[in-house]
Amino acid sequence: MDVSFVEGPFEVHDASFRALVHERAALERLYTGCRWAEGPVYFADADWLLWSDVVNDRLMRWVPGLGAGVMRERCGFHNGHTRDLQGRLISCEHGARRVTRVEPDGGLTVLAQAHAGHRLNSPNDVVVRREDGSIWFSDPDYGILSDAEGHRADREQDGCHVYRIDPLSSDVQPVVTDMVKPNGLAFSPDGRWLYVADSGGSHIDGGPHHIRRFAVGADSRVRDAGLFAAVQPGLPDGIKIDVDGRVWSSAADGVHCFDPHGHLLGKIFVPEVVANLCFGGPTRTRLFVTATHSLYSIDLAVPGL
Repeated sequence: MDVSFVEGPFEVHDASFRALVHERAALERLYTGCRWAEGPVYFADADWLLWSDVVNDRLMRWVPGLGAGVMRERCGFHNGHTRDLQGRLISCEHGARRVTRVEPDGGLTVLAQAHAGHRLNSPNDVVVRREDGSIWFSDPDYGILSDAEGHRADREQDGCHVYRIDPLSSDVQPVVTDMVKPNGLAFSPDGRWLYVADSGGSHIDGGPHHIRRFAVGADSRVRDAGLFAAVQPGLPDGIKIDVDGRVWSSAADGVHCFDPHGHLLGKIFVPEVVANLCFGGPTRTRLFVTATHSLYSIDLAVPGL
């Protein structure tokens, strides 16, 4: 699809937001034609972006100057992605209800597919903690509620949790167990704080639509540090962090930016409901946004973590 531009995409809530977004920056639509665009991850070493078209069950790729196209089809209803400390792709698969890693030779390694002898729900988003290489993922039940984003099935776990995969033992253990539908994950620049979006309001009237923060100890145990920020309109889904610790969250009207204390600094309006986002480009200052049917981008004045 041809690139298109959206006029006037900003709303400033704090004067500091003006220094984060170039005054004349324009929101670009790089591709449209998805049924639910999700899970963008940028490959700096190859200069391209991968994302999931969940409902169409395909992986998409965008390359600067060449545009976007289908990378893989019938791939297991992928959702969130990240890269580990060795640059390998880590993916959440709704269809197979597992977390996998692509090896340098193209082989696939299953990192997590069960806990306590029972299948996971449908891993949704994943992040790697730089301090120790551990892999953390959220496991709501979106992929088993219907056949639209996975395969309808009964839940085998006692709830929807956040799990940690130990980098040495590969042991999979729950670390956050009191959320309705844990979704997007992100670590602070120093790795001391874990942010988790709860999008439980998607299926429960009056349900959560907020981001919580957890303190992460040296032993990787987490301690609830309370509500970080509520997102409205809509729900928080994917979240990312910039180098100064600001949290950038998806929302129904676009991307919301919060300072490290949870104060809303500003919004970037997007004409579709935003599911996820990531930083990319040569200087990590290009924000890529997956929103319902489309992939967008906008240039910022601050790099992502």
